[in-house]
Amino acid sequence: MEPQATERQATEPLDTIVIGAGVAGLTAARLLAQAGRRVVVLEARDRVGGRVHTMREGGLVTDLGASWIHGVSDNAVAAAVTAFGMPTREFTVGSYQPDSRPIAYYGPIGERLTDAATRDFADDIRSADTTLASVIATSEPDDSYRDVTETALAAQGWDDARTERVREYYQHRSEEQYGAWIEDLAAHGLDDDTVDGDEVIFPDGYDSLATHLADGLDVRLGHVVSRVDWSSAGVAVTSDRGTFTSGTVVVTVPVGVLRSDDFVIEPPLPEPVAGALSRLTMNAFEKVVLRFPTKFWDDDVYGIRQQGPEGRWWHSWYDLTPLHGIPTLLTFAAGPAAIETRDWTEHRVVGSILEQLRRLYGDSVETPTSVHITGWQDDPFARGSYAYMTVGSTTNDHDDLATPVGGVLHIAGEATWTDDPATVTAALHSGHRAASNILQRALPIEAVWQPLVE
Repeated sequence: MEPQATERQATEPLDTIVIGAGVAGLTAARLLAQAGRRVVVLEARDRVGGRVHTMREGGLVTDLGASWIHGVSDNAVAAAVTAFGMPTREFTVGSYQPDSRPIAYYGPIGERLTDAATRDFADDIRSADTTLASVIATSEPDDSYRDVTETALAAQGWDDARTERVREYYQHRSEEQYGAWIEDLAAHGLDDDTVDGDEVIFPDGYDSLATHLADGLDVRLGHVVSRVDWSSAGVAVTSDRGTFTSGTVVVTVPVGVLRSDDFVIEPPLPEPVAGALSRLTMNAFEKVVLRFPTKFWDDDVYGIRQQGPEGRWWHSWYDLTPLHGIPTLLTFAAGPAAIETRDWTEHRVVGSILEQLRRLYGDSVETPTSVHITGWQDDPFARGSYAYMTVGSTTNDHDDLATPVGGVLHIAGEATWTDDPATVTAALHSGHRAASNILQRALPIEAVWQPLVE
């Protein structure tokens, strides 16, 4: 059964309104519906999935939002994907680790590093990371990721060139993991940077997960919510298609929308929710997918990375050729690069990327046959790709954002889950938690991927 976009009377009796048909909202709605609650999901877009969005064009599948399950071991999303029969392809890059799979590293002058030099570089990162863990553990609330990494680097006693290579790596790590400049990310902002088990991607598209979760639910597409009024008696949700009332509400809009003037909650959110929200913000992070006539890079690598100042913006490319057999590289405009290129033409962005690839591979780099650049910063229903911890925040801010308000208002989404924020896994768990809080009982996570009972 497809998600429903049909109108019904806005005055119909409802137990819960869920705002947002992303993975968090669909998970909460599914569990509540299984418990016999009358639930409606209001979604601003003309599709389900939120920031899980797949483009299908010319026989090609491109995930514009979430792409990976970062570690399938004991992962609820991986279990759901298996239950729904979604095909996956192993593609483990180890988050932004130095050598989880073969990576072709190129030095500052554009020469490929030897295997020995690559191992030495990875060993340097691990050595600094060991120091970094203890530095972060004793850091001050207002320390940035730059502050703690500089302290860890200073403790190594390396020469300037060796130090600079790892410093660059830390800058790229903060950008590629969270789309944030290293000085804007909290010292604890990468505490969750771990991967358990293989990582996988989706040759047929990640959005099938949302389609399966939405099956059988009352999802109203094209409903742009602008206001939520709450009291101990219940909630009233105002959209451009009418006002809906219910006993409870689950708000799953991204932090960028939650902080905007276009989404009003009245009375205003209390502490600790308001404080947590003020210390989380959306990032600047865009994907650039380039498909080429021929493959000019090595067959034995998962990724390409370059060191040095030329790699300030374009430093990492990932080989997605195995997905569909077409030579494809994925890179990211992250942090400052995403902000500065936001208004660039596609031609200018591609030219900037190709300039760096041709430093490494020369004239063998042909003009791409197709390019897709995402625009999450300009999406009014996202306002960025995902949230990160600003300087002054603590890891508790994620969970504090999900503190139930007045017994009737619940916030869920990737930004509200401490253990693995900024992921689909976090979104699913947060929706599960919201439903459990509303029903006031523990719910088995496996129920998320079970069929709805008619």
